[in-house]
Amino acid sequence: MKTERPVDTDVTPTPAERHHPGLKLALELGPLLVFFFANLRGPWLAETFPVLTELGGPLFIATGLFMAATVISLVVSKIVLGHLPVMPFVSGIVVVVFGSLSIWLQNDTFIKMKPTIVNTLFGAVLLGGLFFGKSLLGHVFNAAFQLDAAGWRKLTLRWGIFFLFLAVLNEVVWRGAAVWYAPDAQAADDFWVAFKVWGTMPITILFTMAQMPLILRHSVETASDKP
Repeated sequence: MKTERPVDTDVTPTPAERHHPGLKLALELGPLLVFFFANLRGPWLAETFPVLTELGGPLFIATGLFMAATVISLVVSKIVLGHLPVMPFVSGIVVVVFGSLSIWLQNDTFIKMKPTIVNTLFGAVLLGGLFFGKSLLGHVFNAAFQLDAAGWRKLTLRWGIFFLFLAVLNEVVWRGAAVWYAPDAQAADDFWVAFKVWGTMPITILFTMAQMPLILRHSVETASDKP
């Protein structure tokens, strides 16, 4: 009889994470909302705070504020949660690097490709780990639940594919918008930013909810669950 290969996913949420789930969500979504509204109100921000015009147009102003909000979010995460979650930390590094390149070179291609790079990276890491018999999903999400080996493998495969899907989707959206709205570059930027926040976010939430049957089916009791 074939036995299940053990999967190393020993990730236990910190007490702060158990008591502040809403704060953790706010810290992850906050910078995105700053990015959206800063792009939407870019002209007003430039008029009210002239120093921001040094960054460039609305998308570059939004990028600068997005970078600042991301750094603040990471600092608060470290202080309140006691550590830096893997996904926001890696994403934050890419935001700062690609955002800086976008502003410095006045080329928005870098910030528009940031989701592609991040999602491709996470997808490749998850699927690559699975190929070598390791499920890294628990470490990526700092999982607040425990699954059996089969459950981790299935969930890791699904998330790995989903991340790659998001990477392709981002490329299709921003490049497609540039063609569709040409020569109105601002309209193309607005569409991409709106989709990044109000399109990608709901898609991710729906995908996450769709995994609940699998999680419930393969969940195992942990020491903290026992009376």
